[in-house]
Amino acid sequence: MRKISDSTVRRLSVYLRFLEQTKTPTISSRELARLGGTTSAQVRKDLSFFGSFGKRGLGYAVPELTRRIRDILGLERGYRVVLVGAGRMGGALVQYQGFKQRGFHITAIYDHDARKIGSRWNGLVVRDVTHLENDLKKDPSDIAIVATPAESAQQVVDRLVRSGVKAILNFAPVPLNVPADVEVKTVNMALELETLSYSLANR
Repeated sequence: MRKISDSTVRRLSVYLRFLEQTKTPTISSRELARLGGTTSAQVRKDLSFFGSFGKRGLGYAVPELTRRIRDILGLERGYRVVLVGAGRMGGALVQYQGFKQRGFHITAIYDHDARKIGSRWNGLVVRDVTHLENDLKKDPSDIAIVATPAESAQQVVDRLVRSGVKAILNFAPVPLNVPADVEVKTVNMALELETLSYSLANR
């Protein structure tokens, strides 16, 4: 399969969200585009990367398209997720119910702060980060979320990579170096706010 851009994958995720909320049995590319803030041509192009969908003049069958997009996004299986960093960001992420609804199950939380180790977060006990490698050897994880301070993020990521983690969601405000076979997505809150600031300042 050809390489699909991140922007296409993000739009598929948006389409899926609206498909799961719609009450009608079919939906047109025009309506899906309106809900997703794009064009009907873009919807058709995004879906065409993965095969043939819908029928001309009839639109898309919502249950089938929902199932196909979930399959494309790999959501038909569950994922084990570990969280490193039991700060405020980590606390918010653990409480977010949308992860579980999408099949992402946070199975362990780690921190180095003795005041947090042993505390219970949403049914999980915060573990000492020194146990990270041994725990991952016993119970491998599909994805890791890094919510540590910037100065410790690379060291944590190095340990995760050595433990076999191949997908990392990074909330630390720092670029990370990883091998080519490891996927990292960085969420930079300051950057997102600055883009909003630019939009407001240049109206």
